[in-house]
Amino acid sequence: MAEEAPVQPDFSNPELFTPSMRQFVEVKNRYPKTLVLFRMGDFYETFFDDAVRANRLIGITLTKRGKLTDGTPIPMAGIPFVSLDTYIAKLVKLGESVVIVEQMGTPGKGMIERKVSRIVTPGTLTETTLLPEKSDSTLLAIDWPRKKSAPYGFVWLTLSNGDFRAEEVSAEAFASVISRIHPSEVLVAESRRQALREAHPELVVSSLPNWHFDGRRGQEMLCSTFGLANLDAWGVSGKTTILAAANALLDYTAETQVDLMPFIEPLKLVKESEFVVLDPSTRRNLEIDQSLSPLGDGPTLFSVLDHCATAMGSRELRRWLNQPVRDRQTAQIRQEAIESILSTGSLLENLRTGLNTLPDVERISSRIALGTVRPRELASLRDALPRIQSLEKWLSAQPLRFFAALGESLRLPAMIEELLAKALLPEPAVLLRDGDVIASSYSPELAELRHFRDDTSRILLEMEERERAATKLQTLRVQYNKVSGFYIEVSKTAADRVPVRYQRKQTLKNSERFITPELKELEDRILSARERAQTLEKALYDELVAKLGERAAELLAAAKAIAELDAVTGLAEHAEAHRWVRPVLTDHPGIRIEKGRHPVVETTLENFVPNSCRLEDGRRMLIITGPNMGGKSTYMRSVALIVLLAWAGSFVPAETAEIGPVDRIHTRIGASDDLARGRSTFMVEMTEAAAILSQATDKSLVLMDEIGRGTSTFDGLSLAAAIAQELVQKTRSFTLFATHYFELTTLAQELREVANVHVSASQTRSGIVFMHEISEGAASKSYGIAVAQLAGIPAHVVRRAKSFLAKLEERANTVDSPLPNLFGESLLMPPEPEEEAGEQPSEAEADPAMLALIERIGSADIDSLTPRDALRLLYELQNEARAIEMPAAAPL
Repeated sequence: MAEEAPVQPDFSNPELFTPSMRQFVEVKNRYPKTLVLFRMGDFYETFFDDAVRANRLIGITLTKRGKLTDGTPIPMAGIPFVSLDTYIAKLVKLGESVVIVEQMGTPGKGMIERKVSRIVTPGTLTETTLLPEKSDSTLLAIDWPRKKSAPYGFVWLTLSNGDFRAEEVSAEAFASVISRIHPSEVLVAESRRQALREAHPELVVSSLPNWHFDGRRGQEMLCSTFGLANLDAWGVSGKTTILAAANALLDYTAETQVDLMPFIEPLKLVKESEFVVLDPSTRRNLEIDQSLSPLGDGPTLFSVLDHCATAMGSRELRRWLNQPVRDRQTAQIRQEAIESILSTGSLLENLRTGLNTLPDVERISSRIALGTVRPRELASLRDALPRIQSLEKWLSAQPLRFFAALGESLRLPAMIEELLAKALLPEPAVLLRDGDVIASSYSPELAELRHFRDDTSRILLEMEERERAATKLQTLRVQYNKVSGFYIEVSKTAADRVPVRYQRKQTLKNSERFITPELKELEDRILSARERAQTLEKALYDELVAKLGERAAELLAAAKAIAELDAVTGLAEHAEAHRWVRPVLTDHPGIRIEKGRHPVVETTLENFVPNSCRLEDGRRMLIITGPNMGGKSTYMRSVALIVLLAWAGSFVPAETAEIGPVDRIHTRIGASDDLARGRSTFMVEMTEAAAILSQATDKSLVLMDEIGRGTSTFDGLSLAAAIAQELVQKTRSFTLFATHYFELTTLAQELREVANVHVSASQTRSGIVFMHEISEGAASKSYGIAVAQLAGIPAHVVRRAKSFLAKLEERANTVDSPLPNLFGESLLMPPEPEEEAGEQPSEAEADPAMLALIERIGSADIDSLTPRDALRLLYELQNEARAIEMPAAAPL
């Protein structure tokens, strides 16, 4: 149905609405900007503007339901009860928040009571079906400082594991920290909402009234929530912006979770100095976990390395890659674990087998803390506990401190397994409302109720046998039907012989029906057994979850240990399969990589050409020249990714690698407009360059690719030279500087810290062959025209370009000669006439180039060629063949 614009009624006028619609209006008045899903029978309905909005967002049918008291139709769109999670997932993915209103009463018994059960927002997801399996959903609150020089307050919470952190953030680091946290939803004061949305349109921003951002109240709330007298131990006392953001975040969490406050770990104060800083541009260019491909489906560093057996291991690995540490000990402990796994026989295979069968303990534990865990999730935890216990025994016996520490975290109280084994049925129902979750042996009362619920026929048969024996009436039957209920039936002829305790209930043509006090009591118990069993089972299940909730912190610690073990096991598996080595992390500044490879590209190529890199004092900048498509960008990215992997605690794709301290990785690669903010390609380029110059230090790794190409030649060359000089002389960063401005190669003669390297290429008679090798020294030429020829530029255009190039080079060699005017008559060549179809050379006309090609193929000694020589020969032959197919051209 086409979308229509309803007349939004006056929600302040209750006389317009029916009693049930007044319940909806009451909720809508509390949450005017949020979609309200209102439970009515088997559907969750939306009304008025919400219905139109839901129809537009997720395509549910827009219809009408009744009218207001003034006759206005009520627009409505509904979601089936069984499909709720599917549609909520779609809405949350679109950045929407949803209020869920549940029925609390039983239909048919007057007005049904309804209340808000939960509010689902992008940053407060806890349902397994709604959360991305391999990434976290994080809620971030930001408070602005009162003074420009003061830091922002960042506080964030991951509800699915209780991780609760805070950080003071400078204005310069604002974007970098946002990209590191990667929040699903950001909370700000109403007065800041518009400014943040304009600066970061990619964020899902929710606002709260300004009074929620109250530092004094935040301190009181943190103390009361965690039972503390003060916050000195956490290091946040007096940090006003952090306390204000914490107050807003806890208020929002309490409101959205209603009666289900999650488990939250003590607040941890984070400092930027703990991590290798990766700005948004760097994360994007290095494709850590998001591809640069237009569809976003290309391989990334995370997707290539993710061999984890569990989803929680994948999430831990993603965190390691996105937050490489600066602490050498932390990184080395992970690398020691990988080395130990690879050096111990079949350990890798055994660990993989043990981890493969484990469920997502982290999210099960968080849902236990919330009280929303489902029966099958508890059953999977119960079944996993013996395997976790086996892992704990093995890890605790290991000498390596990393494994021993994980073993301690896996040492769970025996009561957890005992309680789950005793309380749950072997195969519990999917949902509690379906019944048959708690084992009958767990509760004698539940066992008795199930007996009356499930064994009615046997109970009646046993009573019938007793009554026949007591009355000697062989025609007596104890039966039940929906009309008469339970009754004792005897024939007419035997009716006068029934005991006095039999009370006549119904007379039929050939029989009499009776009821006894015992049968009446049995009827009441049997008919109420199902409802009473469900009520009791729910109470027992809630009690079970509450007991387990007391152990939520220990369960989450165990989940964290499993995730870390899974992450290092996955990294070990990749390292073994791709011949990665353990890097040496040193305090000595510099980067020394022998035969390094790009960790992603090497998995897509059969023969990847490795390259080395040496950056150290006296050699802090490499000017990289060479042709496009030669591999300059791949080389620079491979160096950055090897550094990132080393400090994330992984092995690296190289023959050897020695990596010194790195505080930041900055990249200026690629060119694109930022239309959303009205910035040109060159403006984006200069903005990123400015950020690098202001933030990079002598411990930073900087990648600059083709800086200055977005403007005129002289402007671009001047800017590139000035930026390079600044990076060498003042910032003193370790820099890879790729450029097509050959004039910059002279910096190596003028600046002590600069060295030239180039991408090798071979120019043959028929075209260019890329060697993808990095060699010392500057490139001899650009090969731009050769690359254009490979790209399919018409032959006559290529020849004209070569002519222009020859004249430009001739003028450039003339002292004081101005640059030629390419569009003046003196340089322009007349257009070449088009060849007619019938003028192709005949086969009889022997082409010398063809003969040479045939002779070269025939004389090639294929068996003696190395793979690299074979690849070079193949390129040369291909280019010669292409040249032969082109029309013959006069020499330039």
